[in-house]
Amino acid sequence: MSELTRIFILTFIPLFVAIDAIANIPIFLSITEGTGEKQRKRIVRDAVITATAVAIIFMSIGKGTLVILGISIPDFQIAGGLLLFVISVKLLMPDYQKSALAHSHDKEVGVFPLGTPLITGPAVLTTTLILLDTFGLLATSIALILNMLIVWLTLAKADLIMKIVGPSGIRAFSKIMYILLAAIAVMMVRKGIIGAFLK
Repeated sequence: MSELTRIFILTFIPLFVAIDAIANIPIFLSITEGTGEKQRKRIVRDAVITATAVAIIFMSIGKGTLVILGISIPDFQIAGGLLLFVISVKLLMPDYQKSALAHSHDKEVGVFPLGTPLITGPAVLTTTLILLDTFGLLATSIALILNMLIVWLTLAKADLIMKIVGPSGIRAFSKIMYILLAAIAVMMVRKGIIGAFLK
């Protein structure tokens, strides 16, 4: 495996897992129920633009904020990993509803809650910042843009995907993603501990 391929996999997969585009399909369909095709396309566009913009802004100011606060990257890896682990455990709980924020038919639902925090939330922001420090701006930006294109595609074809996979299939896929997210969180904590205490 070439170094470029390895870097692509190591940046793309954590973001793919954190974003979990498939899990947002039922929420999106609930939000857009009763809306016309034109309005639904606008909601998808607003959601993807908002999610991408929030992630990019956080990438731009996040590391500088850490420096000002005197927080090292290992510190952030440990804290971010613990946060991701808590989020993933909550998402795995049967009584936790990610769609709790989604009961809205406001005209700006593409911005909130769909764009943020459902697409770009704490898990995505934490993952993005850690990847940025580990693999650099170019690799992280490419992985982010590709993942947002996947989000756009899944939302644009939400009805078709729901018919093919079904609600049970989407739930099963999401649970697997959350377990992977927990494993990534543990990896981040491990790397943070190594960087902070064992070097």
